[in-house]
Amino acid sequence: MRQANQTQVTEFLLLGLSDDPHTQTLLFILFLGIYLVTVLGNLLLMFLVWADSRLHTPMYFFLCNLSLADLCFSTNIVPQALTHLLSRKKSISFRRCAAQLLLFLIFGCTQCALLAVMSYDRYVAICNPLHYSSIMTWRLCIQLATVSWTSGILVSVVDTTFTLRLPYRGSNSIPHFFCEAPALLTLASTDTQTSEMVIFLMGVVILLIPVSLILVSYGHIIVTVVKMKSAAGRFKAFSTCGSHLIVVILFYGSGIITYMTPKSSKEQEKLVSVFYAMVTPMLNPLIYSLRNKDVKGALWKVALKNFSSRPIIIQ
Repeated sequence: MRQANQTQVTEFLLLGLSDDPHTQTLLFILFLGIYLVTVLGNLLLMFLVWADSRLHTPMYFFLCNLSLADLCFSTNIVPQALTHLLSRKKSISFRRCAAQLLLFLIFGCTQCALLAVMSYDRYVAICNPLHYSSIMTWRLCIQLATVSWTSGILVSVVDTTFTLRLPYRGSNSIPHFFCEAPALLTLASTDTQTSEMVIFLMGVVILLIPVSLILVSYGHIIVTVVKMKSAAGRFKAFSTCGSHLIVVILFYGSGIITYMTPKSSKEQEKLVSVFYAMVTPMLNPLIYSLRNKDVKGALWKVALKNFSSRPIIIQ
């Protein structure tokens, strides 16, 4: 037994959300439906922005980046979770687990940065509308998007390094449905205080700092909107920002609960992870499309164009 405990773990066993076959079948159907809506919704949103010239604006450029991150974020986790729900062997190699952890953090952290950038875009559009086009140039938009992806990569590399540098020589059973840092740290064969502190500090960088920037931006936005004399102008401003605020609350709320608060029960951690790993990427395109007249207009335009281009067969 001592010799076994000294052997480095080469694969992990993902315990998943339930070991009941009936529950696993129901979860498979639910998660498959969520994933299909996520893929189709985000691909459709990106296609509409590409196809309609009216959507070639900074806001929709950042929204496309967010949809891409959402799509990759979900694809990194859900297909494997679906496979494990139908298979008896629920193992994942150490290298695949490391890759999943790294990609999960890259796309998740990038979303955090992009949401902060999008709040700045709304701040400029509402509080400084006359100078919007001169401030939010395409060069600046590309730079902000690049910074978002770069910051996501840097933070994820640090978190992944401090998670996987630890020795894993004991149990290889992860009480989770994918490889996530908090779940992996519980299996480490040594003290994890340093790694937990570094991950917490990275959480401050990629979670709390963007949230602070968002709060400052929306503080200025609210003051500006309240001062507007036109009721229609106030409604349009709040409607435009409402979608973004809903996404911010859903994503940052679940992320802060997981990485910035004291450890909770394993079941609660898994439920929160399901929410931000599966549900949020599905909701983002729905929220932005259902509450956005421009996106709905672009969808109708594409639908009518395809319908009118079909040949009429007269018998």
